[in-house]
Amino acid sequence: MSINPVSEQADFILVGAGIMSATVGTMLKELMPDAKIIILEKLNDCAQESSNGWNNAGTGHAANCELNYTPQKSDGTVDISKALEVNTEFDLSRQFWSYLVGRGVIDDPASFIRSCPHMSFVWGEGNVRFLRARYEAMSAHHCYHGMQFSTDPAEIGNWAPLIMEGRTGNEPVAATRMITGTDVDYGTLTHTLFGHLEKTPGVQVHYNTTVSDLTRNADGQWEVSAHCSITREKRDYRASFVFVGAGGGALELLQKADIPEGQGYGGFPVGGIWLRCDVDELSQRHHAKVYGMAPTGSPPMSVPHLDTRIVNGKRSILFGPYAGFSTRFLKHGSLTDLFRTVRPANVIPMLDVAKDNWDLTEYLITQVLQSGEHQFEMLRQFYPLATRGNWQHVVAGQRVQIIKPTHEHHGGRLEFGTELIASQDHSMAALLGASPGASTAVFIALELLQKCFADRLNANDWLPNLQRMIPTYGIDLKLDGDACKNIRQQTAEVLKLDNI
Repeated sequence: MSINPVSEQADFILVGAGIMSATVGTMLKELMPDAKIIILEKLNDCAQESSNGWNNAGTGHAANCELNYTPQKSDGTVDISKALEVNTEFDLSRQFWSYLVGRGVIDDPASFIRSCPHMSFVWGEGNVRFLRARYEAMSAHHCYHGMQFSTDPAEIGNWAPLIMEGRTGNEPVAATRMITGTDVDYGTLTHTLFGHLEKTPGVQVHYNTTVSDLTRNADGQWEVSAHCSITREKRDYRASFVFVGAGGGALELLQKADIPEGQGYGGFPVGGIWLRCDVDELSQRHHAKVYGMAPTGSPPMSVPHLDTRIVNGKRSILFGPYAGFSTRFLKHGSLTDLFRTVRPANVIPMLDVAKDNWDLTEYLITQVLQSGEHQFEMLRQFYPLATRGNWQHVVAGQRVQIIKPTHEHHGGRLEFGTELIASQDHSMAALLGASPGASTAVFIALELLQKCFADRLNANDWLPNLQRMIPTYGIDLKLDGDACKNIRQQTAEVLKLDNI
């Protein structure tokens, strides 16, 4: 390896070439056109890990159908507060994408986003009661205007024929449906945004570049040490701000940065496997994303769903995911990933989480030991007439759930969402976690601006441009029904989506 590093100076360094860096980089360049941005990616192209179309759920998470966002309380009522948060966060993505269509950054929104109804589907008397209570709570709120509910097998069959055909017996069933749901190919979107960034003056994207260290210099600048995996040349990059959006690789880089705010964090990797059907005569008959109930103790990414998916223009059906365990933090990672992130500061939080999450451990062991026949039988619960030969196993992306230190108890807890960790001096931030991830990339980018660049969010600086990108910035769409209705109509027109 070369001992003479190549040094490059930038205003911003973004680590990772997925949907997060694509979104943050695009937004920063819109707000600060003269900025110099360097993006570093370990692999040879963007969107090869969790942003890849086959590696994520692709729902355009609007919390329409994901039952894990709406827990039932002890009194039988359903808490929809988390669902409302995720639902309106997706509105921010729609607004930003609409802005980019108007700017000519996105030529054809249909290249990555299409209307696709979101459904929840359950069977059994207890689950039907839960879904009815969930529907009553959600349909009463303006964010879920137009939600449908049915216990009629014939009507549900009209919505999604495959899930009802061949279903026998008198077991009660129920479903909800939102026709305003979407299917999003985040891989295509990421490639579109990077295609724009790579042509934009002041932006450099370096692929095949592995970051090995992050160090804060005496002058306040961050020095990012990396090497090219092809030439083995060592390179040093300097910037006053660094964002680590490297998916499962973010935890180790956060630890290398050694900021106090990142102390004690750990990660728990969860893998996934899909069953995929590419038979056109079947995929053309299923136009919905149908989510069911998660097994007890399972992580949110394992909520079973039978999905219409359009990736790179090809229509398929996905079922799963089935959870698995690997010590890799990335699909293209190393078996040593988990062990390299164990530190004295996070040993106790990790052991605390292990002690309190035996149901998750048991679930993962069961999933790993499942035979292909067991996995296929789970599919048949959703699609009774499924034929084994029409489905193939596809390995999905890796997710790293957050193990967050709880300083008041000197322990830790397992977090299933995402968390943006920023240094106190606002010079560095890293994104940890998984679902809902890609669907809320714009919300996370805004959170990054608010945490690290609050001094620039004023009328004399970035705020006017930010409000052009996000017209409802500063408005709570959960409370303002008129603003919610109007912006959804506007973005539906631009993005060519169904609206009610």
